[in-house]
Amino acid sequence: MMHTIAPYKALALQVTTEAVNSCTNYTAAKEKMMQAITRISKQIKASKAFIGNDLQLVVLPEYFLTGFPMGESIIEWRDKGCIDMEGDIYDAIKQIATDTQVFLSGNVYERDPHFPDLYFQACFVISPQGDLVLRYRRLNSMFAPTPHDVLDKYIAIYGEESLFPVAKTAIGNLACIASEEILYPEIARCLALRGAEVFLHNTSEAGALTPSPKNIAKLARSIENMAYVISANSAGITGYAIPAASTDAHSQIINYEGVKLIEAGFGESMVANATIHIEALRQYRNRPGMGNYLSRLRMELFAKTYQTSIYPANSLADKKPDRSHFNQTQLGVIEALQIKNVISK
Repeated sequence: MMHTIAPYKALALQVTTEAVNSCTNYTAAKEKMMQAITRISKQIKASKAFIGNDLQLVVLPEYFLTGFPMGESIIEWRDKGCIDMEGDIYDAIKQIATDTQVFLSGNVYERDPHFPDLYFQACFVISPQGDLVLRYRRLNSMFAPTPHDVLDKYIAIYGEESLFPVAKTAIGNLACIASEEILYPEIARCLALRGAEVFLHNTSEAGALTPSPKNIAKLARSIENMAYVISANSAGITGYAIPAASTDAHSQIINYEGVKLIEAGFGESMVANATIHIEALRQYRNRPGMGNYLSRLRMELFAKTYQTSIYPANSLADKKPDRSHFNQTQLGVIEALQIKNVISK
């Protein structure tokens, strides 16, 4: 028999990202990363003191430690802007979770010894005990390697379940979605069909006042999967020529009926916090009716369509990585879709 999960508070912490691109080597970049960890630790402690001891889940923005590559080659960014899967950077992040007694989710760039020429963008969940209970690697990216680009080898090493992991925890079933992947309903659906109840969305996106594609998608993913979405955005990114506040605001929490519970404005903020009712979500999912979308899925109707390959797997299996590869591959896919009359010229 499953234990009852009491309502608890979750926080999408909107913090500024300080880019490491100007650093000349990993040592200098690592110093900036550690400074960010110290700053964020203090912010979480202060936020919990204000929100209350029932704050049990904190979500951080996308690439909160480093910013994103801006002109660096894949090898250059792997050597400067990425961290090891285990080591002192992760240990310091884990210490935040244990010190504050929260489940902590974030997003970083990782090196993987099985793929020495690549890096992956990874979302994580760390428990209050300091255990890494979930590692999700972004599957769809425009300019960076993903597990799909080396799919056969990746599955051989980590198994099929590593692609869409769900952590069954004391505060519900948690899953991560990285940034623009919120625009791909298949990813959220795969996670929901593995039991995910709370989508942790680590993002860094436009601070537009008009409805953005990602903000619309957050509502859609919540409704169609009957799940919470906790989306943490950057409070600006410094260190680029791009105006810092271009990526800001809209950290938010949406409930399992697609109701936006709270949304932060511009700047660093703990405003995006709300109460999570897992038992109510489970009751809602067990209620028959038109709104129970998960129970009404007819997967056989879609299976053949989804078996058709569009963007090729294993495209980096036998290649040295170069950023031009991704654009060239996409152009090839568009041409193939034209030939198949999926899209018209």
